[in-house]
Amino acid sequence: MGTQPGHCIFCDIVKGAAEVSVCYEDTESIAFMDIQPVNAGHVLVVSRQHFESFLDLPKSLGTHLFEVAMELAPAIRKVSGADGMNVIVSSGAAAGQDVYHFHIHLIPRRQGDGFDVRLPFAEADVPDRTVLDMTAARIIGALRDPTRTRPTPRQSAAVP
Repeated sequence: MGTQPGHCIFCDIVKGAAEVSVCYEDTESIAFMDIQPVNAGHVLVVSRQHFESFLDLPKSLGTHLFEVAMELAPAIRKVSGADGMNVIVSSGAAAGQDVYHFHIHLIPRRQGDGFDVRLPFAEADVPDRTVLDMTAARIIGALRDPTRTRPTPRQSAAVP
């Protein structure tokens, strides 16, 4: 389910301008059934305010959305009869995001259901420990960088 440039189907849903099967809502978020579910019970948790990706999301809103996901997951698992749950965020085109309004997928899973999000990635090369240590040090340095841009709450664009 991709979107055309300048149009956001999730903003339409938030405004009540699109058909949706809601299973949770509050003042900051809405959760509804995915219309192209991986498995029965696949739910999307969406912020009412438009933020394109995980990197644009204010920290407090991100925390709230994950709290909603944590509240919904056991109910989804029970209703769907699932054995497990994938909680997936795709942020950016390279990560497979196709609707550019931040959302969390809650996907109930069963053995042999055919969906595959396997980690560790079998084709990945195992890097030398020094490479892992160097990358970790670079991340620590980036977190401590005094010139680093820190998003302020509600910094990103409002709902179109």
